[in-house]
Amino acid sequence: MAGASLLTLLDDISVILDDVSVMTKVAAKKTAGVLGDDLALNAEQVTGVRAERELPVVWAVAKGSFINKLILVPAALLISTVYPPLVTFLLMCGGLFLSYEGAEKIVHKFWPHILPHDEEQEARRKANADDSVDMVAFEKQKIKGAIRTDFILSAEIIVIALSAAAGATLLEKSLVLSIIAVAITVGVYGLVAGIVKMDDAGLYLRQQSGSFKQKVGDLLLSTAPKLMKFLSIAGTLAMFLVGGGILVHGIDFLHHGVEDLAHLTGIFESVTTMLLNAVVGLIVGLVVLFIMTMIGKWRGKDDGQAAH
Repeated sequence: MAGASLLTLLDDISVILDDVSVMTKVAAKKTAGVLGDDLALNAEQVTGVRAERELPVVWAVAKGSFINKLILVPAALLISTVYPPLVTFLLMCGGLFLSYEGAEKIVHKFWPHILPHDEEQEARRKANADDSVDMVAFEKQKIKGAIRTDFILSAEIIVIALSAAAGATLLEKSLVLSIIAVAITVGVYGLVAGIVKMDDAGLYLRQQSGSFKQKVGDLLLSTAPKLMKFLSIAGTLAMFLVGGGILVHGIDFLHHGVEDLAHLTGIFESVTTMLLNAVVGLIVGLVVLFIMTMIGKWRGKDDGQAAH
């Protein structure tokens, strides 16, 4: 009897692990777009930090990201258990946020005069040019800002992963979210550390003897800025694909409309669906950006009038 019970237990564990594996793969696929943006954003956050401080800053943000996940995973599990509809609401909020942030990046790139002046970027530029600035204190501010941004993106990733495990048991959800949380944190910040040190590695190899090493060094030096640019573009596109996809799936008439239009394209249905999701994300993001910009201007006017 004991042997039979043990075999039954092992079989149950095997089934659970198989289910968790499948759900984790689905969750990883759904969160891939957000991960691209997370990677690009965190690599960009380190830009401007002095070379010898890049890895310590990445490590500090990574530790903050782990703490974020320790807060978010139990909170997501609690919400899904106590009031599951709230997960859908949070998912839609995340879709709006991603679309808004993507639209902000595009407008800032092509029509920067429309948006308010970026005081943080200006402060970063001045701090790097001024030797009298306490860079340790400045780094701490950057780290805090990066951890806050990571919290928002991590929340979106956790909620998307949770939606992929809908209908699963609490144990299976816990395992899926824990695996995703650890994997994305290690993966993202490991890649960020590698990306920010590419130019240093290239410079080191460029100074070595031997034509092969020098050629590899030249390749790394020329690739690093191109990779950063590619990640920035890919991350922005991912915002619209993921954000728009979330909104489309959460709004019935949009979902059916996109399905009907995509179905007309035949073999290109899946590509058309992605493009339509991106278009929805772009349009919604621009609308939200317009509203937020107007609110910001009205507040500025009110503050100015109050000061007088």
